[in-house]
Amino acid sequence: MSVNLSVVVPVYNEVENVEVLHAELTRTFDQLGRSYEILYVDDGSTDGSFAALAGLPAAGGAVRVIRLARNYGQTAALAAGFDQAAGAVIVTLDADLQNDPADVPLLLRTLDDGYDLVTGWRMPRQDPFWSRRLPSLLPNALIGWITGVRLHDYGCTLKVMRSTVVRGMRLYGEMHRFIPALADDIGARIAEVRVHHRPRRAGVSKYGLSRTVRVFLDLITVKFLSSYSTRPIQVFGVIGLLCSLAGFVITTLLGLERLIFAVPLANRPLVWLGILLILMGLQFITMGLLGELLVRTYHESQGKPVYRIAEVRAQSTP
Repeated sequence: MSVNLSVVVPVYNEVENVEVLHAELTRTFDQLGRSYEILYVDDGSTDGSFAALAGLPAAGGAVRVIRLARNYGQTAALAAGFDQAAGAVIVTLDADLQNDPADVPLLLRTLDDGYDLVTGWRMPRQDPFWSRRLPSLLPNALIGWITGVRLHDYGCTLKVMRSTVVRGMRLYGEMHRFIPALADDIGARIAEVRVHHRPRRAGVSKYGLSRTVRVFLDLITVKFLSSYSTRPIQVFGVIGLLCSLAGFVITTLLGLERLIFAVPLANRPLVWLGILLILMGLQFITMGLLGELLVRTYHESQGKPVYRIAEVRAQSTP
């Protein structure tokens, strides 16, 4: 039997929350009248979460528990769930009970309005200001500015999306928070909806200030992959040309000084700087050309297109 909804829940040391969460999920999805499955991805928990998950009843929908060999992080846990999901629509949420499953019907109705991905905006957010809310303000603004996908809350795990959006998506590092930006890159229509956010009842938060640094590094990767993954020469080539041009200008001016004014160049550091810039420019251009070869090898060897078709309509003759 085909499954309409796949609920993917990454779990890491949430033994005190999984039973309550499962009861809320089954109650919500049983009322929707759609076939569904719940996929719990145990991300190497050490507190007995896997045993608690293994004992959950299937109720109205199938329940599968995926146990990862060790703690890989939330991004890898979500990727594992996406690979195992069978539904046409995928729902994601955290296992800490801060996301409210009762908000899922609202997101699904918004998805049915013609969107490919609907993400939550936690309002009002029930997290400590200094350690959680404040560090998220700058990343949210920066991600929106750099990627062009302006959302209020990139950190909200509560999302619904069509399976066609995530099938070709490869997630690494901390890229789960960039799913809307990655989806936009393949032409998906995205909406943001206000959802409830509840204070944590039990367990310990896995988020901290250290993640902010990793978000910035992953943001650079996402920007490069979304804008220049099929044309690396336009990144490295521009840098190379600028370096070479600066080096050429410096060496030309020094050469004129030597020829016209007989200025000695033996002890001029600018000579070495000019030569260094020219060599660096040549290296960057070479890197861009090698990148072009790698990109073509990647796409052509796998038959991977550089586009995504949204729809094809055959017009009949009158």
